Amino acid sequence: QVQLVESGGGLVQAGGSLRLNCAASGGTFSNYAMGWFRQAPGKEREFVAYISWRPGRIYYADSVKDRFTISRDNAENTVYLQMNSLKPEDTAVYYCAASHSGVPGTQSRNYDFWGQGTQVTVSS
Repeated sequence: QVQLVESGGGLVQAGGSLRLNCAASGGTFSNYAMGWFRQAPGKEREFVAYISWRPGRIYYADSVKDRFTISRDNAENTVYLQMNSLKPEDTAVYYCAASHSGVPGTQSRNYDFWGQGTQVTVSS
């Protein structure tokens, strides 16, 4: 059983930056692909980015490409999401997720473990 704890959310002005962290425990971190999802009020959870077991394959949603960067440190059991040029529409609760699949893709059903989420609010 893998436990995931997100941190780093907060309130930021449009154009600003935040870095989200997701610390994993209870499993062999390097065996899991990791993803970030988000859910805005009244909307469904949507895919943001994922990174494969070892930092070889990375994929982003079109809405965040060229602004967000996902990375992982297997020695620290942590995955990161660097968010730059933030927009008000990026406001959401951000969740990290772990998948046994090497390349889990963009569907939330392919992820096995989830964190509790961290709130990101971008003011205009």
